[in-house]
Amino acid sequence: MAKLVTIFGGSGFVGRYVARRLAKDGWRVRAACRNPNEALFLRTYGVVGQVEPVFANIRDDDSVRAAIRGADAVVNCAGTFDTRGRNDAEAVQQHGAGRVARIAAEEGVRRLVHISAIGADADGKSEYARTKARGEALVSGAFPGAVILRPSVVYGPEDQFFNRFAGMARTSPVIPVVGGRTRFQPVFVDDVAAAVVAAVDDPAASGVYELGGPDVHTFRELMEQMLDVIRRKRAVVNLPFGLAGLMARVAEVGNVMTFGLSPQPITPDQVAQLHHDNVVADGAKGFADLGIQPRAMEAELADYLWRFRPSGQYSDIKQSAQNIRGGGSGRAGFS
Repeated sequence: MAKLVTIFGGSGFVGRYVARRLAKDGWRVRAACRNPNEALFLRTYGVVGQVEPVFANIRDDDSVRAAIRGADAVVNCAGTFDTRGRNDAEAVQQHGAGRVARIAAEEGVRRLVHISAIGADADGKSEYARTKARGEALVSGAFPGAVILRPSVVYGPEDQFFNRFAGMARTSPVIPVVGGRTRFQPVFVDDVAAAVVAAVDDPAASGVYELGGPDVHTFRELMEQMLDVIRRKRAVVNLPFGLAGLMARVAEVGNVMTFGLSPQPITPDQVAQLHHDNVVADGAKGFADLGIQPRAMEAELADYLWRFRPSGQYSDIKQSAQNIRGGGSGRAGFS
């Protein structure tokens, strides 16, 4: 019988790629999530019955145990930027991570892979960084053989990073960024999934791995590259941290007072995160130690950001027509 893996957050951005790769690798996949009826698309990743979404509440012992029971391996992809509510960062990334690791050990699971983040720091300025670090400590304490993966900012077709700013560029003449000089090492979501599979399959891979793409860019440079891909000219304006923090606090109050109806483009916690570079540390284990060559960002962005171009899917055809009319010397139009 095929081995069974339980993936917490299996229908999320990273989790769905992990589920698809493990199913392709022959595993039976139990995708544990809060809304299994909204995760039925996962079933198409394997043969009939191979991938099954199941309900799990990472805040509840019995729910977590039911999702883990009988599994050979567990992957925890659950994470959040929320700092309020029952499913906030402390509940999910700290106590939830510890709960998954403890119960996985109690149930005799042979392999545990935990997704954390570069910048995890128990003494960090942001709640996100602190809960990630405390979650790692609980995981290591309960399951000493666990593999902890720390990716930089993860991008891909369903991301909330490039898609968000590209959507903004459709209507806004300005792209505001906080921490324009902060450095990132973007990593493609399917490369993170490949790292998970490698960690699950390799019994000698225990430890912490920091995952970054082949290139390091500042926040401002990333926005400029995104604008180049979607062929739009916009001003990239860096907001001072003080002003950004004030705006975030005002937006947070408005969001609370309107019971979530007022938009909150950025939170005070995210502003705090942007004070620090998000790149692989010198000497850290990474993709190479897992036998993976990460893909270059430039090779992937156009595959899913094309819909934000002025002419969408017809952009290349329009550009070719302009080049023909211009005798081959034309250049793509920018909006």
